[in-house]
Amino acid sequence: MSEKYDYVLSDRSELAALQPAQYKTVLEIGCAKGGFRSSLRPGIEIWGVEPNAAAAGHAQQMGYRVLVGTYDEVAAHLPNAYFDLVICNDVIEHMSDHDQFLQAIKQKMRPAATLMGSIPNVRYFGNLFKMLVLKDWRYSEQGVLDNTHLRFFTHKSLTHTFTKNQFKIVKLTGVNSDLKRPMTLRQIMKNALLLLVIGLTLGHSSDMQYIQFGFNLKRVD
Repeated sequence: MSEKYDYVLSDRSELAALQPAQYKTVLEIGCAKGGFRSSLRPGIEIWGVEPNAAAAGHAQQMGYRVLVGTYDEVAAHLPNAYFDLVICNDVIEHMSDHDQFLQAIKQKMRPAATLMGSIPNVRYFGNLFKMLVLKDWRYSEQGVLDNTHLRFFTHKSLTHTFTKNQFKIVKLTGVNSDLKRPMTLRQIMKNALLLLVIGLTLGHSSDMQYIQFGFNLKRVD
């Protein structure tokens, strides 16, 4: 991951509803500057994993106990069977072997602990429009085709991935819908085309409105 310190401090409030009702010990992988702390319960013990040292320093000021590095680099320094909640907001798509991670992270989770987070939707309408209409698949600094993304997922492939790795899906839902973005002229035209596609497919393509999926999973093995 780049060492550029340009992370935006975001509370990712659209994901707050995915957290479980009760938890005391939290591990956030890819915690960046620690902005998600404000969306979590007060009084918790929170650890972070962050490869960007400057961002990690900011997260420490937000109350995180941060290990600097990738998950694989620091996993041995994290306590086993300790965390009630593990958070992966826009992290799994950066991993070269996400299945290996989903198996390994269980070692750090207590029985019936929760794994929550978000992941980009490769079927997002804006992405498909560029590919199918404009015949383009161009990586960028951010978004679904962020140039650091190594894996791409749909709702169906995520369901398969989580189930295969022995997680119970409590919730898997679209977040950051195009239909809820500020209504500029360009966005109105884009939404009109999106709604047409959804209508013509009798709702089958409704997942295309979402830039990401949010998930809440339970460890079941």
